[in-house]
Amino acid sequence: MEFTAVMEDVARVFEAVGVAIIAIGSLYALLRSAVREHSGGSYFQDARRRLAHPLLLGLEVLVAADIILTVTVDRSLETVASLGILVLIRVILSFSLDIEIAGMLPWQRYRGKDRAQDPGPDAAQG
Repeated sequence: MEFTAVMEDVARVFEAVGVAIIAIGSLYALLRSAVREHSGGSYFQDARRRLAHPLLLGLEVLVAADIILTVTVDRSLETVASLGILVLIRVILSFSLDIEIAGMLPWQRYRGKDRAQDPGPDAAQG
């Protein structure tokens, strides 16, 4: 079997896994949200938060499939440009989903962790 054919098959497997992660994970997230205890938040908010995790993971696997195809099978300028656009779109989607999950920008999350670990000079005086 030729190298290109094997890499196409590998990329197809990655694509199938990515789609399966999104489909099965989304169904699971919706079911979990439907049967959860309604303490406070709405079903919609809970479902959105739960749906973001399988979407993020599935998008990462689909990006890996696109990279495999572009690097090993079709190295034309057109495919590299389309890969760049796809990766850019998926990065924006991943970034917005990450904000949806955490409820804040990523750098705010890390800033909050640093402050929690290091109380600073004012804490010793108080």
